[in-house]
Amino acid sequence: MAVAPDTRVTLALTPALSLRLCPRDDDEPGLAEGPAARIAAAFARGGGEGLLHLGAVEVDTALPPVFGFFRELGRRLVGRLCGAPDVESQRERLELACPLPELRPLILAAPPFAGAEYLGDDAFEALWRAGLEAFRAAIAAHDGTVESWLRGRSPLWHLVGRVHFHLAENKGDAERPFAFLATYTAKLSAAARVQHVPLGRALGTYAGDRDALLSLLAPVDRAASASAFVRELVDSRQVFQALTWDAETALRFLREVPALEAAGVVVRVPDWWGAPGRLVARATVGRREPTGGLGLEALLDFSLEVALDGEPLTPAELAQLRAAGAGLVSLRGRWVEVDAAGLDAMVERLRAVQRDVAEGGLTLRQAMRLLAGEAPPAAGPDAGAGDEAWRWGKVEAGAWLASALEAMRRPDALGDEALDGLAGHLEATLRPYQEVGVRWLQFLLRLGLGACLADDMGLGKTVQVIALLVLRRRAQRAAGTRPEPPDLLPDLLPDLLVVPASLVGNWMAELARFAPGLRLFVAHGSVTPAAQLQRAPSLAGVDLVLTTYGALSRLPWLSAAPWELVIADEAQAIKNPGARQSRALKALRATGRVALTGTPVENRLGELHSLFEFTNPGLLGPRRAFDAAVKKMAADPVRRYAPLRQLVAPYILRRLKSDRRVIADLPDKTEVRAYCSLTAAQAALYQRAVEELAATLRSGGDAAARRGAVLAALLRLKQICNHPSQWLGDGRYAPEDSGKHARLLEIAEAAAARQEKLLVFTQFREMTRPLAAWLEGGLGRAGLVLHGDTPVRERKGLVDRFQGDPAVPFFVLSLKAGGTGLNLTAASHVVHFDRWWNPAVEDQATDRAYRIGQHRNVLVHKFLVRGTVEEKIDELIEGKRAVAGQVVGEADGAAALLTSMGDAELLRVVSLDLDRALAE
Repeated sequence: MAVAPDTRVTLALTPALSLRLCPRDDDEPGLAEGPAARIAAAFARGGGEGLLHLGAVEVDTALPPVFGFFRELGRRLVGRLCGAPDVESQRERLELACPLPELRPLILAAPPFAGAEYLGDDAFEALWRAGLEAFRAAIAAHDGTVESWLRGRSPLWHLVGRVHFHLAENKGDAERPFAFLATYTAKLSAAARVQHVPLGRALGTYAGDRDALLSLLAPVDRAASASAFVRELVDSRQVFQALTWDAETALRFLREVPALEAAGVVVRVPDWWGAPGRLVARATVGRREPTGGLGLEALLDFSLEVALDGEPLTPAELAQLRAAGAGLVSLRGRWVEVDAAGLDAMVERLRAVQRDVAEGGLTLRQAMRLLAGEAPPAAGPDAGAGDEAWRWGKVEAGAWLASALEAMRRPDALGDEALDGLAGHLEATLRPYQEVGVRWLQFLLRLGLGACLADDMGLGKTVQVIALLVLRRRAQRAAGTRPEPPDLLPDLLPDLLVVPASLVGNWMAELARFAPGLRLFVAHGSVTPAAQLQRAPSLAGVDLVLTTYGALSRLPWLSAAPWELVIADEAQAIKNPGARQSRALKALRATGRVALTGTPVENRLGELHSLFEFTNPGLLGPRRAFDAAVKKMAADPVRRYAPLRQLVAPYILRRLKSDRRVIADLPDKTEVRAYCSLTAAQAALYQRAVEELAATLRSGGDAAARRGAVLAALLRLKQICNHPSQWLGDGRYAPEDSGKHARLLEIAEAAAARQEKLLVFTQFREMTRPLAAWLEGGLGRAGLVLHGDTPVRERKGLVDRFQGDPAVPFFVLSLKAGGTGLNLTAASHVVHFDRWWNPAVEDQATDRAYRIGQHRNVLVHKFLVRGTVEEKIDELIEGKRAVAGQVVGEADGAAALLTSMGDAELLRVVSLDLDRALAE
């Protein structure tokens, strides 16, 4: 019995710039069973085979937007193959340059999909090359001609590129100013140039060859089926003659061009048809900087004119157009399509906007929506007629707004604005791309606009934000009436930083490291007593308040207070607009808003609206209208998602580790500490273990017994920090019982969103399966596990699968089994879930990913539970790392060092700082 194909699939572009099928996680309709089976079979042979299949076989299949997008790329490849004059003679060694200028506009029209952030020249070239290689391999295995191979894929590609319809200007005849001719590509000249002969002559050439004649006429017959106009030409046999046409007939033909090209006819028309410079009612907004404040509510100037090629028309020219009514009109030495009624309707719609401006002003929010392609509303009899009239309208940015948008979209163009305010106040040297990020954030905030810094994990969003905070504080102080600190001006509002509870420790450490001069108040129970947090504290002299998403709804004074700048880290936490923490964050009062995220928000449209309701409220319109617009985008075969991408692009800065401008400036390996908290269950067990150790030490005993008791206690504390079940042996391993679980899943989800792979090391074999289960449950995909009990004969297969299968998101390994001898360079993230307390052993494990053959920046996450022995041992090791081989070089690492400590010092190291350790 045949197994039904999986219809709930979509396409992803991997970091390696290849295409793969993956499961869908939305409710939209999937593929039909037939196409699903064919597409799955093609992609099983490789991404290039899949792309070629979409373009050559599924030519007219109804497909979801993502498949339709890549079909268009495949179709263009096959079209180039068909038109290549040497395709048959070259066959298996054919080379076709990737037409990047033709493909780049596709990026804006791309639907949201996993890996869309990788779209660019490198991706197009890689996909084009893969498709071309698939074609060469297919032709090498094909006994017939390239033409027969194409015929076998789809009749629509049969002899594409052989029949041409030509339309040219016939300047010698004012009555019939256009000429038409249908030709056939007969052969190549001695100079390898295509030779055209009139289609009528070709009929005589192939009169005795029925098959050749049918092949010749197949595109013409398809064109006649698609176009009533061509059907008239065929039925009257005029298609086989040279013709002269009046302007009305020529326009009928020009409007049929898309249908003719889809039918397999190559159409050649004058360059002015479809050129960007067309006749439009043009509105210009933002010629001058707005007065009376900035922000989305800033009021912009607005002007209106009818223009051709960007130049305003004179009253006489307008009268000529109106007299023509509709059709082609010769104006300023070129032919122009005119629909006087449509143009006048568009002028009236824009005049309505202009009247609104005169009454209340056009806001920057409204202007941005118009610039992105949202048509102004129709009124009167045109209301509800759709946006067809918008083809006669255009809104463009004036000088000031165009300059601002250029800086927002291309922050490198902001220039070399001095960051001197950081000298002596930021304990870090920013990399060039980080300086660009700080300038970009400053620029948007000065304009009163919200920003989303969406750099890849590991590119330093934290240090960029800290630099921004330092610069803004120093600028505010410099603008005051009193001299430079130590004291802040009393009227300065503090900034608010909102983070997941798992990141409180990381931010505290980074702020202390990079900006020790910033005065910080932590509104979280791990630092400030809960009773003190229930009432509004005095924030005089405070630069920054650090709190969590959960605290926003628990501490009313956070919502009541005004803030200078609100920063939301891991802003995907507000992806659910109805969640309490999302509503609480959006309700905060602030003069500026910044969202930080390492996931590609522009590829998750449901989350995108919620994020922008925080950073730039109202820009994307009401949620219900936004959802309706997204559905409309998915059904639009032409514009697709370009207007939405144009609208949000200025407010999102995303740099990838693979960017050529970034990768040369990155270290090969970046190590970060991932601070975690204890749950209440962990804290109780930990405290009991410390008390039992203290009792054992008080009871005395010989040195060997003492050493054994200390090592056993350290092992127990490590296990409790991982999960209570590891120490209790109850087998439950409930995720909510471990403070490390949430942090692990945050890192894994961020990596999976970019289709990056993760290695997770633990020194305990019994933790490998629970870790894999947690990750599989959170990511919805299974990974791999390797530990000491894994049969040796299976290990190579596990490694090969991790290295070669892009669908495998993670690999959990015990440190001893996976720490040496394995090549795992497919990973770009390494997690040390528990610490070995010997830097050399951890480095060996890290080097499974960071080694020869690795072409990615490797990000190493070292887990530490705050307020426990894990944090204190890490501080001890780091403080003596220069001599770490002498201090902790034994097999037991730091454990050996602890056994040699006195009782009081040992208990101090292992004691629990309860306030720092608890998450809530």
